Amino acid sequence: MGAQLKEVRNRIKSVQSTQQITKAMKMVSAAKLRRAQDAIIQMRPYAKKLQEMLSNIVSNIDSDTSIALAEERAVEKILLIVITSDRGLAGAYNSNIVKTAKETIATKYAEQFKNGNVTIWNIGKKGWESMSKSGYKTDATFKDIFLHLTFDNVQAAAQAAVKAFENKEFDAVEIVYSEFKNAATQAFKVEQFLPIPKVVKKEGTTKADFIFEPAQEILVAELMPKILNTQLYKAVLDANASEHGARMTAMDKASENANELLKGLKLSYNRARQAAITTELTEIVSGAAALEG
Repeated sequence: MGAQLKEVRNRIKSVQSTQQITKAMKMVSAAKLRRAQDAIIQMRPYAKKLQEMLSNIVSNIDSDTSIALAEERAVEKILLIVITSDRGLAGAYNSNIVKTAKETIATKYAEQFKNGNVTIWNIGKKGWESMSKSGYKTDATFKDIFLHLTFDNVQAAAQAAVKAFENKEFDAVEIVYSEFKNAATQAFKVEQFLPIPKVVKKEGTTKADFIFEPAQEILVAELMPKILNTQLYKAVLDANASEHGARMTAMDKASENANELLKGLKLSYNRARQAAITTELTEIVSGAAALEG
């Protein structure tokens, strides 16, 4: 009985230690989430407006003007920029992004994948580890961006993708990431990066009339790379906030589960103690009765 009590005591201590860790991780993630949430909330309207403006310009530009980054060609070589986190313990966050990337390849780019023409650029170690082990063609050049999350580092990745598209190394570039909604909710998205998507015009709408100053070609050439940098940076900020939200939620749930486990263990411990006391009393009474006899 004593051995059983000791085992339950040890389990209680172990669960309490784990609960202290999960509570601490929840607090750390909550603090990081506040900063990450502020960053994406401030960035999102600006990035959205820039993207809308770029799509509108591309959709309404003169037909005789050639825009390399909006060129739609036969899609044979694909680049997916998959954004995950560097660390785990964030529930199903990373696995859902990897799952979204794999489903996109299987449903949209199955033929290209079969021909070995699907490349993954990973931002975040977890996605790189998972997809490398699964046999996908991965590139770890930008996987450590979250170690030093700055606009310049993200811009380097965006410009590398732009250059690769211009050089026809890839015919399409898409971003797979998690859009931040709130601490408990993320939307896993696949977003077209290149060629620059055009606005789908509704029937009966007229062509927008833009006045270009300076010249159309100069303005477009100057604007496009900057807006594409912003688009990828927004996706990375979304992913950063989503990660901290997912981890905070996961650690909160883990702490609650530890509480439930502790209740059960303490109940078992008290029952075992009562049984031990009852046994000892029975032995004492039995011994006293034997002496009297």
